[in-house]
Order: sequence, then C-alpha cells, then structure tokens
Amino acid sequence: MRIGLLGTGPWAHQVHAPALAAQPEVDFAGVWGRRADAAKELAEQHGTRSYDDVDALFAEVDAVAVALPPDVQAGLAARAARAGCHLLLDKPVATDVERGRAVVDAVREAGVASVVFFTTRFLADPAAWIGEQTDVGGWFTGRAQWLGAVFTSDSPFAASPWRREKGALWDVGPHALSVLLPVLGDVRRVTAAAPGPGDTVHVVLRHAGGASSTLTLSLTAPAAAAGATIELRGEHGVTLLPERSEGALPAFGRAVDALREAARTGVPHPCDAAFALRVTEILAEAETLLTSDAH
Repeated sequence: MRIGLLGTGPWAHQVHAPALAAQPEVDFAGVWGRRADAAKELAEQHGTRSYDDVDALFAEVDAVAVALPPDVQAGLAARAARAGCHLLLDKPVATDVERGRAVVDAVREAGVASVVFFTTRFLADPAAWIGEQTDVGGWFTGRAQWLGAVFTSDSPFAASPWRREKGALWDVGPHALSVLLPVLGDVRRVTAAAPGPGDTVHVVLRHAGGASSTLTLSLTAPAAAAGATIELRGEHGVTLLPERSEGALPAFGRAVDALREAARTGVPHPCDAAFALRVTEILAEAETLLTSDAH
C-alpha cells in the first residue's frame, strides 16, 4: 500500500513518519504540509518526496495518514476520500459534528476504508484488556481520569493552538471514550458537565446498557498529578486499565496494519470514522452543557 502523509508537526515527526518508513508492507510515498519547507525537510529525513499540491499526492497514493489539527484534518480527509484514498486519521476526527459527519459521508460514498488512531486501542496490553472487559460484561460504573501537564511542561504540544483553544475535553476526551464505549456501550445521555481548574472538565455519562461513567480530563494538571487511569466496577469486582508497556510507534504500526486489512477485506474497523464521529457527537454534547453552564 502506497501511503502519503499530511502534516509536519511533532506527532508527524515522532510517530507517523518513522512508523510509515519502517512498515515492511508500506511504501511511504510522500509528504504534504501547510509549510512546503517543513514537508521537504521531513520527506528528506525518510527518503521520500514532498508534494506542494495535496491533490497530486492523493492521485499517486492508495491511502493517506493525517497528522494535522482536527478541523484542518476533516476537510482534507473528506477530499482525500473523494479522490479514492483510504484514511488513517488522528483523533478527534473533528471538533464539530458537521465536519465529522462530512468525513463519514465521504468515506461511505467513496467506498474507502478508514481507521482513526485512538492510541490506547492499538497498544497491546490495553487493547487486550479492553477486549477482555467487553467479553466479561456486567459493569456497573466506570471512572476515567486523563490528566496531562501539557501547558506546564516542555511538551512539544504546548504550542498547539487548537489544544489551547479546545482544551482537554477534545484532546484527551477521545482517549477516555475510546476505552469506555466498547466496554460500557454507547452513551445514551451526557447527564452533566462541569469545569474545574484550568482547562479541567468533569463529565458524567449514562450508557445504553445501564452503566454510568465519569470523566475527569485536563491538560493543565500539576506535573506531579499527571497520568491516566480507567477503573471499572461491576459484578466481577474492580479492574484497572493496564499501564502501557510500549510507545506510540508500535501502536501506530498496528493502526497501519488495521487500515490495510480493512481496505483488503472491506470489513470496517471498530475505530473507523463512524466511531470517531460518535465520539465527536458525545464531546459536542458535553461542550454544549459546559457552555450553557458558563452563561
């Protein structure tokens, strides 16, 4: 599969480009970025070419991987799908429902495959745990705390304009939902959403199977308090999401393999654009509650 990369930021440098270059079944065919000089530099680092014209890249590849801000990603993803490209997207697929739905519609109409890189879903130990808890069932409640110190550390994402604007709800909220939804079921209702310190938000969810869950999300936590925890309680006791034992590179490699498989078989992946749209719908509902509360 010939895959092109859209984006030249930290995530593209750290994960997308090296993973694409290392995949044995992939031809890393080129890079397009909003800054041509950055695209050229990244392409040269990995022995591929840069494109000034994104449509020219679409015409010469089978798929695109996207490492761009979500609302830039959404428009280009729909455009790539209409050009016949399979999509490997980042989360959130968009930060409003209309843009997210446009991606899903384009994927469906073009008949292309899509996978969205919810990192935890592609990490070996957490992914196995999610599958096990889904099979066990009988969960009463879930609790997710996803706390980062992005803006109070030397994180490469500290300068990200969209993260500063949209905050933890949209940056780490998708991670928490990507774990809870397959285990507890779809969200029937966002029952409450309240702000905390900094960009911290607290969200209460009611799931279709009857379970409830709470999310505490932040990018502005003290460094000593940062970390991610997901706890489930139910008929079989208490269980915690295992800590990751590997980085994002092998996880992204699995996402590439998942896209190749979905493209080959025509069977949608569980983390496809439609799932990502559902995540966007839930987060948008929480955002509406937060906005109405602020007024």
